[in-house]
Amino acid sequence: MKRIQVGFLVSYDYELLKIAIPQIYRDSDSIFLAIDKERKTWKGETFVIQNEFFDWLKSIDVDSKIQLVEENFYHPELTSMQCEVQERKILAERMGIGNWLIQLDADEYFLDFKGFVKYLKSKNHYLNNPEKKQIQISPYLINMYKRVDGGILYVEKPTKIMVATNYPSYKVGRQTRKRIIYYKGLVLHECISRTKEELEMKFNNWGHDTDINKQEFLQKWETVNESNYKSMRNFFYIEPEKWKKLAFVKGTTFTEIGENLDFKNVFPSDFYIWKKNFGQWFKYLTKK
Repeated sequence: MKRIQVGFLVSYDYELLKIAIPQIYRDSDSIFLAIDKERKTWKGETFVIQNEFFDWLKSIDVDSKIQLVEENFYHPELTSMQCEVQERKILAERMGIGNWLIQLDADEYFLDFKGFVKYLKSKNHYLNNPEKKQIQISPYLINMYKRVDGGILYVEKPTKIMVATNYPSYKVGRQTRKRIIYYKGLVLHECISRTKEELEMKFNNWGHDTDINKQEFLQKWETVNESNYKSMRNFFYIEPEKWKKLAFVKGTTFTEIGENLDFKNVFPSDFYIWKKNFGQWFKYLTKK
């Protein structure tokens, strides 16, 4: 036990795993890919995974770390979010309680997974009787908004992302609503920096499908570019004001974007993270 277990939910955007998996492969103990047996999304739409992808998995899995978890994850009597939570719980059970349970989406790319693993191992005492001391570990997410000429527009202020837990009592997505420990690390989120067709597929089939004003969002998304983004505000797809401003970074590949990001401006300060962690510790001090 006390292993570094990484799980991915695999669906229509599976090709992005060719970026995501190599970032975490070396420093993970096992990697689990949850795929609907009938190739259904949480909305019941059908998708296809080409055989070439499975050939690619075999070619990179030099240490035999990758396992497929194929079950029926679509249930028509459940909402998309209920399907997502159920799939995440089933995946976590296969990953094994008593280990660090890291769940990522295909479009989430760790910039320094080795550092994150080192941090988790420093917290291994939380893996002893985890149900009684449930925590979530949150690095910071850089949400990539749109690909433009020469680079990417991304959301200026990073957001939290619950990627790891010691006990998978998921309530909404990966959120367990237990104590959060913030970690000074970054995950790049491909998010909505896709084609319009890919965005429509995403919005129609993910767990937040009922929360989005798709038409209003897409109209703004199509309008913004590298010339006018500084004069525009409020870009989030659910509550627009949560993403107030965009910023620009040069680069067309994951590597280039990671190299060109100004980390001093992107990261919250050490004091801010300390203050957030102290607040979480105090909030849950007397809770069981």
